[in-house]
Amino acid sequence: MPSDKQLSLFDEPNFGASLQRDSIPNDAKIPIPPGTYETMEQIAEHCNRCHRCELGKNRQNAVIGRGNLQAPIMIIGEAPGQNEDETGLPFVGRSGQLLDKILESVGLSTERDVFICNVNKCRPPDNRTPTPKERDACKPYLLEQIRIVNPQIILLTGATALKGLTGEKQAISKIRGQWIEWEGRQCMAIFHPSYLLRNPSREPGSPKWLMWQDIQIVKAKFDEFKTLN
Repeated sequence: MPSDKQLSLFDEPNFGASLQRDSIPNDAKIPIPPGTYETMEQIAEHCNRCHRCELGKNRQNAVIGRGNLQAPIMIIGEAPGQNEDETGLPFVGRSGQLLDKILESVGLSTERDVFICNVNKCRPPDNRTPTPKERDACKPYLLEQIRIVNPQIILLTGATALKGLTGEKQAISKIRGQWIEWEGRQCMAIFHPSYLLRNPSREPGSPKWLMWQDIQIVKAKFDEFKTLN
């Protein structure tokens, strides 16, 4: 298991001192220290050569992220699907189209306000849920992305993203819509867009109705931070 020190976002960056950027520790037990990467391009280059878990064997493209690299909001999903593996971009299928519409409904934009990525950068076979071992192997890349983007708000889409980042094991239905403080940032678990596609009702109390309530809470917090800044 990676050490707590390895995963801390508050360690002083030490670019390249502990890890040469042209080499990747393929053993997931060997840490990737905080501050290893200065840019998202460097993370992408490493992820496309990475074999810290078995998922790297079958990938077409590592899926790093899309959106504003200085966005105040980061949305973290589970892992790439087929469309994402083919394009190298997260949330580009039907789920991604719905996610974009949800953001647009409250005036948020991936070009300006949001950066989107996943816990795991490579597609699991048959779109299965990543294993804890696979999730832990990829987590240092995610933490480096958070450090580089430095968002004020993090939205965690689905149980894998929630548990993978915060360790929280409660069901999304129990914890959604509530703010969780993690590493000095405001986090919220939200329904995954694919779940909303499977539950199309908009009746009060339905997942889509609840999502509408949650995204308005997020927008209010976004506006609050914007006013303070």
